[in-house]
Amino acid sequence: MTLLEAVICGIIQGLAEFLPISSSGHLAIAHSLFNMGTPEGNLAFDLLLHLGTLIVVFIFYYKDIFPLVPAFFTMMKKVFCGKFRLSEWTKNERFVLLLIIATLPLAFALIFKDRVELLSAYPKVVGAILILNGFVLIFADYMAKRVKTRELSPLGAFGVGFFQLAATLPGLSRSGSTISGGLLFGLEREDAVKFSFIMSVPAILGANILNIPDAISSPVASGDIGLYLIGMATAMISGFCAMKLLLYISKKSKFGYFAYYCMAAGLLTVIFA
Repeated sequence: MTLLEAVICGIIQGLAEFLPISSSGHLAIAHSLFNMGTPEGNLAFDLLLHLGTLIVVFIFYYKDIFPLVPAFFTMMKKVFCGKFRLSEWTKNERFVLLLIIATLPLAFALIFKDRVELLSAYPKVVGAILILNGFVLIFADYMAKRVKTRELSPLGAFGVGFFQLAATLPGLSRSGSTISGGLLFGLEREDAVKFSFIMSVPAILGANILNIPDAISSPVASGDIGLYLIGMATAMISGFCAMKLLLYISKKSKFGYFAYYCMAAGLLTVIFA
């Protein structure tokens, strides 16, 4: 790996993780263009890139995330005491419940984990899924206009979780899919963005923990460690800028521009990969 490759991959991860254009899909295409080897060989590098963007989520939403830790324990206490009525729970306790429910569908990802990771080695397949991602974003804009705003229900959170499960496919944006799901189940665009990124915390942490044994077993050249950290730092910086842009867009504009980009990038990948 060269310094330029590490920096470019870091920029791609930071931008594509938060903008609804699929970080996994763009990283897979970049790995293919740079001839960086198999997905398994890049696993440790990709984990650090995702860790860099996860730190950005904490920077932007720490005021929302940190109160959820004590809320989890008070929620569990009420459950063990038989207090199941949500009207008796605080707002943060209900939010924790929604996060847990939204994360449950990811258990199905463990069944198809190896097959999904294998898709990253086929740029044409990733390109086709990127085109599909464009249609998902158009759907998000459509739903934002027509769905009446309401509080997210446990059933709605479970539905958003299935959108996140679908986004394990390389080329299908996690943020774009879950924001679309949030809009479908009645959240305002800004609330859908917030729920999307906060629910990414347990998802990304869980995925990284599960991949740690494979990452450790993959040999990493001592000369690449510094490049990995540079890629991680670049992902943090570009991710911070991308998050700022997405929050602005969620208030002022639509996702249609990203939809057209995904369709164009996917089509070019299918043709020339």
